Amino acid sequence: MARARVRDRLRRLLPSARRAPAAAAPAPPRPRQGHNLFEAAAEYVAACAEDDPARAEEAAGRVSPGMLSFGVNELACRALLTLARERGESPGAVARSLLGLREERTGRPADDTRNAQDA
Repeated sequence: MARARVRDRLRRLLPSARRAPAAAAPAPPRPRQGHNLFEAAAEYVAACAEDDPARAEEAAGRVSPGMLSFGVNELACRALLTLARERGESPGAVARSLLGLREERTGRPADDTRNAQDA
């Protein structure tokens, strides 16, 4: 008798101990929990590019700020690599071009070298 009560309690408490009736249909798939950080990042960046702050704010609210930052960074890296391949340039050159920065010089300019020697 006591053994049967313990077994009944375990069945109620432990999902793995519960047995579904043989005639029962499988449960429908559960809706996804949370949001995909890459979907949120893609929506956030697209909204920012299209100057839609309401949509950007909504996308940013789907995931934590750290996860959004990771997703945006991953999107930026992938986009930069794709553009660099298409242009036949280095990722660094493409990044500087996109940001409107001057091309990075190799070596130091002569003026900097002379000033360093005078010091």
